[in-house]
Parts: sequence; structure tokens; C-alpha cells
Amino acid sequence: MKIIATNRKANFEYYIISTLEAGIVLVGCEVKSIRNGNVNLKDSFITFNHGEAYIHNMHIAKYTDATIDKIDEKRTRKLLMSKHEIEKLGSKVLEKGFTCVPLKVYLKENLVKIEIALAKGKHTYDKKESIAKKDIERDTQRQLKQYK
Repeated sequence: MKIIATNRKANFEYYIISTLEAGIVLVGCEVKSIRNGNVNLKDSFITFNHGEAYIHNMHIAKYTDATIDKIDEKRTRKLLMSKHEIEKLGSKVLEKGFTCVPLKVYLKENLVKIEIALAKGKHTYDKKESIAKKDIERDTQRQLKQYK
């Protein structure tokens, strides 16, 4: 499994409740661009419409050697999941405070997969608390490094 891109902002902005793996419908030149690492998950999100899941704002840069130039880089792409998973996540997203965000894009046996998470948004005081914890941990690591 080769990780291509991660959404580091998601762990800061949300509490991750559960994760699951999904496939994604792509065009051939998009797959080549992803293999080169030209993908960005910043500000991307997942919606559920009529029993199908879609990812929005996932930026896949154009492949330089592609013959097709008309593909939009931030187009809406369909996710490949079972009907049971879609219904389960879709019903949770309808509850207040829950959302579905992508965490990482990776290659699994030559297939492009995306890890999506059911998440609940953090408040600003929760974010400040997590920043404070990281700062304390970083300072203790520095102190330990000095004494070695």
C-alpha cells in the first residue's frame, strides 16, 4: 500500500469516529496523475445523493502527457462503496454535527483507493487544547533530547 496524499487538516478540524475504504471513479489520465502524486484533498468533502456517494473539491492536477485536456481538475467524482455502507454513512451524516471527509488517497494493488471517515466537528476550544497538547509534547521531546 503506497500512500499518495493525506488530509492532515481533517485530524485537526474533526474528531474521527470511524473510517472505511472506498474506490473512486476516475479517467485514465487522472490515475496517472495520482500515481505521480499530483492530488490534493484540502477542502474536499463527501455527499450522499440518491443512494450514491460523491467527493467534491478533490484536486487532481492535469497529467502533462495526456491527450484529453477538457477534464476539470476539481470535478465531482463518484465513490464506489456498497449500498449498505452508503445508507449507513448517509443516515449518520443527516444527524446534526456529523460529516464525511476523506483522509487519504493510496494505491492498493494498482487500484486507487480513498479512506473516508465519519467525523464530528471540533469547537475552537477543542482545537486550542489539541495545539497545547502538541506544544507540551514537543517541549518534552526537546528537553529529553538535550539530556541525551
